[in-house]
Amino acid sequence: EEVLQYVYQKYGRRHAAMVCESITYRGKMAARDAARALGLSPAQGDRLSLEVDRAGAGEAARRLAEGGAVRAGLDPSDVRTAAVVQTVAGLEDLPRHRSIHVGGFVISDRPIGEIVPVERASMADRTVIQWDKDDLDLPGFIKFDLLGLGMLTLLGDAIHTIRRTRGVTIDLARLPPDDPVVYDMICAADTVGVFQIESRAQMNTLPRVRPRCFYDLVVEVALIRPGPIQGDMVHPYLRRRNGEEPVTYLDPRLEPLLKRTLGVPLFQEQGMKVAITLAGFTPGQADNMRRAMGFKRSHRKMQEVEKDLVEGLRQNGVAPDVAAQILKHLTAFANYGFPESHSAGFALLVYASSYLKCYYAPEFYAALLNAQPMGFYSPATIINDARRHGVEVRPVDLAHSEWNSTLEAAHSRVRGRAPALRIGLRLVHGLGPKAREKLQSALDEGPFRSVEDVVRRSGLGPPDLRVLAEAGAFEALWPGRRQALWELLRQARGDAGPLARRAHESSQPVREMSSLERVAADYRCVGLSPEGHPMEFLRPALEREGVRTAESLRSCASGDRVRAAGLAICRQRPGTAKGVMFVTLEDETGFANFVVMPDVREKMGDTLRAPLLLLEGVVENEKCVVNVLARRAES
Repeated sequence: EEVLQYVYQKYGRRHAAMVCESITYRGKMAARDAARALGLSPAQGDRLSLEVDRAGAGEAARRLAEGGAVRAGLDPSDVRTAAVVQTVAGLEDLPRHRSIHVGGFVISDRPIGEIVPVERASMADRTVIQWDKDDLDLPGFIKFDLLGLGMLTLLGDAIHTIRRTRGVTIDLARLPPDDPVVYDMICAADTVGVFQIESRAQMNTLPRVRPRCFYDLVVEVALIRPGPIQGDMVHPYLRRRNGEEPVTYLDPRLEPLLKRTLGVPLFQEQGMKVAITLAGFTPGQADNMRRAMGFKRSHRKMQEVEKDLVEGLRQNGVAPDVAAQILKHLTAFANYGFPESHSAGFALLVYASSYLKCYYAPEFYAALLNAQPMGFYSPATIINDARRHGVEVRPVDLAHSEWNSTLEAAHSRVRGRAPALRIGLRLVHGLGPKAREKLQSALDEGPFRSVEDVVRRSGLGPPDLRVLAEAGAFEALWPGRRQALWELLRQARGDAGPLARRAHESSQPVREMSSLERVAADYRCVGLSPEGHPMEFLRPALEREGVRTAESLRSCASGDRVRAAGLAICRQRPGTAKGVMFVTLEDETGFANFVVMPDVREKMGDTLRAPLLLLEGVVENEKCVVNVLARRAES
């Protein structure tokens, strides 16, 4: 926002404006709006939207017509049921509302309002062009995208902290370029919190690609994208990378263009060069193809380009079967092909974040917690990963914690030990901006010395004080969470006569929490626990039942029947997976990855939505990448 406002101030409101996007109907919103327009209840609209999942409006109508509307509770004899399906189908690609572009700017030498209509945006201090961003070529505007990345915040904070805590100055432009220890970590898919390569799909690919240099990271970033996946480019690249099949080219003229990526087109630039070389496209035509690739309805734009492409391939002597394969690759880029320059920029951040995690783990994890929400994982998973990497994690504590997570010196008896990570107050659930202002104002006066000092100086209300006590934030000031809460309630009540005096004189007015109760309270109040993972308490019983840990799955062979349990931290159904669901369970030893096929998912029903799951299935171990094909699930 600072950069956006800088542009407004530098060029003036009359000469700079953000651009808008016309938001078109997708399935969920089409179902809800159609239900509302036809007089159905909001609850019925919500049930209809669940049936269509992430489909477009046209696909959503088909799903509703094939039983989804009835499963959502609509009466098949009600005329509105058929009308809902018809209305949803008719909303395909129609605009629903206008939205401000995330960072698109137009800067003009003439007053913009003389050329296109401009309005005040709903966000403060922003003005927006009313035309869709894709129509700005008509008046000759160029759109500049000013986009922010949370990873840049993380890197900046971590580098500043490393300089302050260790006296080491890190320059991202001068990092050792091919550090084998960093690449070993990446190849082991030890990438929680690392930019771009922390997703489950990336973690499954890293041990197969085994990056050993910077350009390998450039390829890795581009490989796991809808375009290469749908164009069947991923597995051929992996097989060629591992020497399982020879590097071949569909046409000898492609070798200079595709040599670096082993004969597999991965980047937009390569797609353009293929069209120029084999289809006789001019650079202008190739650029039009690139625009079609990047257009939000690119599959339709690409159809317009396909005709010229097919004819050009034919005239240049490309065999029909080869032309069909090339066409498949190029049209796949319409589903998000990645520019090589973009991938190279991202790869630098991949390496930088991996380097910091490898050598400066406490600073990395502290910055990662302070940059939340960001990435794939919750603070709980981040903290568990930090503990597995030997980082000492200290709990929220009003006597030591600041609003953000910070670093503290290791215990004096441990020489040369990395700093410890102190969890910040920002992670305590329910503390909003007002609580932050009050706490920071009080901490500016000095650290808290007692429960009474917190109550007096912070100005926090009873709900905030209660959640802090339950989260263990008073441990250094009044040992025992329930005792601290008891003392808070006593002070809030004031002098209540003999009852208050007897309570105050009692050394143990309430039973203290057990270890399990403390961890449960941590998760309830902070969303994580520095004391341990919840699965540790279940492990003895699970071992008696033959349930494996995530770490032990690595030694299993393909075909082994196994059971594993954990917190369900990830459930994904990517559009490219044809209905397959990927479930990741986390226990105290790491992650267990399960694959749930569509027919099995239907049988499991709502069980998969449980926060704590026990899954049974058959192991698939390929080059140390372990997935389990799920067969049965228990809550």
